[in-house]
Amino acid sequence: MRAADRVIVPLDVADVEGAIALINRLPQVTFWKVGLELFVSSGPAILRQLKAQDKQIFLDLKFHDIPQTMAGACRAAGRYGVDLVTVHASAGKAALIAAQTAAAAGAAAAGQQTPKLVAVTLLTSIEARSLAFELKVPLELSDYALQMALLAQESGLAGAVCSPQEAAQVRRFCGDDFCLVCPGVRPAGSDRGDQRRTLTPGQAVRAGADYFVIGRPITTAADPAAAFEQICQDIESENIPVRER
Repeated sequence: MRAADRVIVPLDVADVEGAIALINRLPQVTFWKVGLELFVSSGPAILRQLKAQDKQIFLDLKFHDIPQTMAGACRAAGRYGVDLVTVHASAGKAALIAAQTAAAAGAAAAGQQTPKLVAVTLLTSIEARSLAFELKVPLELSDYALQMALLAQESGLAGAVCSPQEAAQVRRFCGDDFCLVCPGVRPAGSDRGDQRRTLTPGQAVRAGADYFVIGRPITTAADPAAAFEQICQDIESENIPVRER
């Protein structure tokens, strides 16, 4: 798999017009993330635009609810023909199984490919102190993220979303067939923004990440195309092959 196909760029804009402008500015990007702000403001219109251009789509809505509601949401998401859909692992095994089953049914009913469901282990904005003192989780952060990834795997999901700092441990326990999507990847010297658990692209490759979600270091760069190309080169330079997912 080419490095350019592993870098997922977020469409973190307020409306379809802004999204189309960004897509047109970066035609070499093959994989785009549609998150809460854009989807809530504009609905599935942007998904149709991306499909028309043969782009891959990461629908990052992080569903987290009771099993029946999760199933309904994922059944609807399955009809869009997207590639990846996020759910929260902490919704529990029953909800994850229901979500996976419903996504496949929705895709089949619409004649679409079944999206890969990936479970969010722990948001990359959360640090160990917050996990312990605010959320009252008694596990070490890395152990908690691993348990959430294992729960996703046991529930039949394709993979997990974790920070690159937990990727090596998750890869070791979940194996090579488990897809790891890593936000919190930042080139050396980049502003971390609200990301707390970060690594560089090269470090994330070595940790075992399959996909890298990288936004502002690309989209706010003086030359976004050059920034994207440099990140792809950094990934390729590690010379670690990744099979098609």
